[in-house]
Amino acid sequence: MITLHKVAKKYGQVKAVTDVSFSLKTGKTTALVGPNGAGKTSLLNMLSGLAAPDSGSIHYDTAKKDPRTQLGFLPQYPAFHDWMTAEEFLQFAARLGKKSKKEARIRSSELLELVGLADASRKKIGGFSGGMKQRLGIAQALVHEPKLLLLDEPVSALDPIGRKEIMILLNELKERMTILYSTHVLHDAQLLCDDVLMMNKGKMILFDSLHHIYQQYDKPRMVITFEHSFMPWVADMRQRYSGWEIQIKGNEVEVIGSNLGDLRRILLDEISRSDLPVRSITFGTSTLEEVFHEVMHHE
Repeated sequence: MITLHKVAKKYGQVKAVTDVSFSLKTGKTTALVGPNGAGKTSLLNMLSGLAAPDSGSIHYDTAKKDPRTQLGFLPQYPAFHDWMTAEEFLQFAARLGKKSKKEARIRSSELLELVGLADASRKKIGGFSGGMKQRLGIAQALVHEPKLLLLDEPVSALDPIGRKEIMILLNELKERMTILYSTHVLHDAQLLCDDVLMMNKGKMILFDSLHHIYQQYDKPRMVITFEHSFMPWVADMRQRYSGWEIQIKGNEVEVIGSNLGDLRRILLDEISRSDLPVRSITFGTSTLEEVFHEVMHHE
């Protein structure tokens, strides 16, 4: 779909992006994650054609003479003509995308329904909330039916309900197009993405499938909730199983090991023999946020 080779971008003396190379796979959804200042927005601006790289190359695998006709882009802070209504703005965007007046009207109506703004279609954008503008921005990015959708923090201005609705929408869209989106909400990325692209200080530090990342960084764990004191048992476990990471959070003990089968077998046996007042036991694995912090810690 799109390939970058040693792409770099500077703003003055600040290196926003340095020697980034990767290829986006057609039909895959990729989460672009990293701390503030990592270069995520600069990278998206270059991919969308809003900024040119200082060095390196960006190749679009498309038969179109102008590959930008295949791209949909939502910037982090989308700008609108506040005096327009939502349907006027979308029809205007569709006409810029060389759709006929009839096609623009139909497409505008479809998208306003899709992003949950049908009831506000004839309201002035100047009166929209931040979340409503974010929804309208997603509709604008989709107006010409792109093959590649680029989104810069698409849920940043939304409340929890709105974020859930947009995540459902993106999950539907991933069946029809390639998506690259930056986000700070790693829980959402974990639910939606196929691949993860991590950046820090302008450099790409990890790009792999979510499945392979978990194979490399995942740490099985058990969380045991006790009725009352369990400190002597924890002290004994720490001494006898020094290879495990054992953390205490209130009346909970979280035990992290390297093998879920061993962890489950040994702990259940230890708990049974000790006759401890256990309220609950849960099994889990690492979250994407935990993997992210581990990768950043070793960077």
